[in-house]
Amino acid sequence: MQPLARLLRPRSIAVIGGGTWCAAVVEGCRRIGFAGPVWPVHPTRAEVADLPAFATIGDLPEAPDAAFIGVNRAASIEVLGALSAMGAGGAVCFASGFRESASETGDGPALEAALVAAAGAMRILGPNCYGFLNLLDGAALWPDQHGAERVTRGVAIVTQSSNLALNLTMQARGLPLAYVVTVGNQAQTGLAEIARGLLEDDRVTALGLHLEGVGDLAGFISMARAAHAAGKPVVVLKSGASDGARAAALSHTGSLAGSDAGAQALFDRLGLARVESPAEMVEALKLLHVAGPLPSGRIGVLSSSGGEAGIIADMGAARGLDCPPLTEVQRAGLRDALGPKVALANPLDYHTYIWGDHAALTRVFTAMLAPHIALGVAILDFPRRDRCDPAAWEIVIDACADAMEATGIPMAVLSSLADTLPEATAQAMGARGITPLSGFAEGLAAIRAAARIGAGHTDGPPPLVPGPEPMAPNLLTEAEAKALLAAHGVQVPRGSPATGPDDAAAVAGGIGFPVVLKGMGHAHKTEAGAVALHLSDTDAVRQAARRIGGNAFLVEEMVTDGVAELLVGILRDPAHGFVLTLGAGGVLTEVLADTVSLLLPADAPGIEAALNRLRIAPLLRGFRGKPPADRAALVSAILAVQDCAMAHAETLVELEINPLIATPGRAVAVDALIRLGETQ
Repeated sequence: MQPLARLLRPRSIAVIGGGTWCAAVVEGCRRIGFAGPVWPVHPTRAEVADLPAFATIGDLPEAPDAAFIGVNRAASIEVLGALSAMGAGGAVCFASGFRESASETGDGPALEAALVAAAGAMRILGPNCYGFLNLLDGAALWPDQHGAERVTRGVAIVTQSSNLALNLTMQARGLPLAYVVTVGNQAQTGLAEIARGLLEDDRVTALGLHLEGVGDLAGFISMARAAHAAGKPVVVLKSGASDGARAAALSHTGSLAGSDAGAQALFDRLGLARVESPAEMVEALKLLHVAGPLPSGRIGVLSSSGGEAGIIADMGAARGLDCPPLTEVQRAGLRDALGPKVALANPLDYHTYIWGDHAALTRVFTAMLAPHIALGVAILDFPRRDRCDPAAWEIVIDACADAMEATGIPMAVLSSLADTLPEATAQAMGARGITPLSGFAEGLAAIRAAARIGAGHTDGPPPLVPGPEPMAPNLLTEAEAKALLAAHGVQVPRGSPATGPDDAAAVAGGIGFPVVLKGMGHAHKTEAGAVALHLSDTDAVRQAARRIGGNAFLVEEMVTDGVAELLVGILRDPAHGFVLTLGAGGVLTEVLADTVSLLLPADAPGIEAALNRLRIAPLLRGFRGKPPADRAALVSAILAVQDCAMAHAETLVELEINPLIATPGRAVAVDALIRLGETQ
């Protein structure tokens, strides 16, 4: 394949087609200051956007590095073939009507395959996409207006939505955009490969991704690990549901850990920060561009308003950020700067009597920036320049810069509204190393994202990528499932199958009471009324067997010293990997919805951390005088379940233990469901 950099950093551009779209590309290159030649190609027009046009691709003086193809879908295939034959570097295919419209036209997928074949070794963006902006080198293969401007360094954004890309170029929040790339159908070159190519540009500081689906999972993992190795943070805005979601899963896990849980587990594992809106993405990228990842979510907040300080305290706590209490050193420095009349706290209302006093503001900000603070946050909303004088507000920026220089701790200026932080002011702050954050909600989300990335991720093996989907999945009996788990070290109750009520009673006598009786053939036995607990003698076993009905039973010891019941499930999610879900188990699993998801393979520290995030974690530690669970046995059991899943990764569809009973001395899998298929 042609190097991707040749397309994204072209020295020459061809524009094939006429109309307003192609004219916009020519005008866009002119406006942004593209230094190389731009060659319009049109069979009948003498010029396009005031540039002389070539009649055919063959008339071009040389093979272009990049081409914008603005003709219909059928003609696009012919144009791509001609460009490829002459050795062009790559092309943006603007036309739609390919795979994305298969249900409407019927021939879309076939045309897209022909498009890829015609391109050969030449790179394609799209089809069905706007193309890209390179704001570093001034290349705009972009058929519309945009609001971006040239920069010398900045962030790259890759998105599956051309309209979202267009909107992001119009932001006025002071975010320097280095690249904006749309990927369309990703017929040949996928989002992960494009993202990795952008990360290789030393002028790119951070990466923002908008995606509906991960696509090439192995490529996505490789891209994320390359970003981590390069020290370039990645922010993800994900929408839509994955086609790989296990909607037909039989387990409780399937209803609790759908594709979104798998996506979140993937992003967590790879150290990517997920955001919920385009505005949050812009703010997070801005903070990462200026200050980089944060070592923690501990912030020192400074405001001249008690109302603002209270709002930030509440909103920050809701987002997992920490405004730690002042240390004695901080208190001494603040008291020296503010005198006895100000109540000292974090967030700090430093009152307005030092407003306009540069030296006093600097002393206050410097005192707040103790070594345990990851980011100083000055709350500041600027007045309208058309009606007010902002000079007194600009002194706060100077104080931030001086405090940063004195302490080495980064600072941000956070406005309550996006409207009250003008773009020119934001750009000026960014140039001084102060992060301008626009809007309380988005700014705090940005801080959370930067702290998430700063927390790092495992340096262990990459997530296990599922192979081809197994065929003809088959549900094992509970006895078969437990035998498979036991072979990998999972402890299961003593038990035995039985045929009929009398046999069940005899088996129970051999095990010892109390026992559990289960009717076989049910994926969810409790819902089917096929479970009887706490049976204390043979007569109780016979009566329960008659009530349940049928002739196939499983009789097991009753685990009576449980501290907590957990769900341990593993689901094959082709889009994201094998998703390990840990949560509150038992009959109220869906009601409680207390779960955390990881990806295989997980390690013991990761499992420990996940267990600590559950709402039922206090039960595991010992609650209100009750003994704690054997934590080592619990973690070992979960690792053994993982070992079983990984040993059968080619055929595993889903695996669930519900519940895994944690006791003071062991962890026992008292119910199990496993579905295996056949390799293709």
